[in-house]
Amino acid sequence: MPKQTFFNLPQEKRQALIDIAIDEFANNDYRNASVSRIVARAGIAKGSIYQYFEDKRDLFLYLIDLAAQEKKGFLQRAPESGTNFFDYLRWLAAGGAKAALANPRLAQVGYRAYYGDLPFHDEVLVRFKEMSRSYIEQLVKEAIARGDIRPDIDPAFAVFVVNTLTSELGNFIFARQGLDPRRLGEEGTEAIDVGTVEEVFDQFVRVLQHGLGNR
Repeated sequence: MPKQTFFNLPQEKRQALIDIAIDEFANNDYRNASVSRIVARAGIAKGSIYQYFEDKRDLFLYLIDLAAQEKKGFLQRAPESGTNFFDYLRWLAAGGAKAALANPRLAQVGYRAYYGDLPFHDEVLVRFKEMSRSYIEQLVKEAIARGDIRPDIDPAFAVFVVNTLTSELGNFIFARQGLDPRRLGEEGTEAIDVGTVEEVFDQFVRVLQHGLGNR
């Protein structure tokens, strides 16, 4: 996490530094991202960055936390409480894709973290998956209480199924569109197609709600 000296900076200078760091990590994988380029663009001495963050890793993880906070803010704009669990999952699909399109540079940092070759990749995956698991756990509890999910289903198993499938859906969607998530946002590369995301999630939700059996 940033040191207190970072938060002591004027808000405008903090944001300018973060915007530059987002560009650097969005344009380059972690190993090739350069603190020297960040401070050069920011017009500060290289040693100054270490007054704000412990090291490059600390700065990168802070950006990941910002991406998570932005997604959390998006989730707080969800449909009215009481929405059917399966309808809500459908809403998350399109909304999540649109949120990424609204801030593509920060979303690209998240893609590089999740799909890239980080020296601490396992740690980042644990962060992502724990955030997802805890959120889905709350949704499943509310869904069972409303009767959206059968009461004979083990809640822990329901969380496992939903969390496991949603964590893999990104890989499926990128493969379906022929996209490399590590290159999204780069010049000349296609953007995520929201229509395809909605189509995949619609099938995903139908399978969760009704199963694979021919009824």
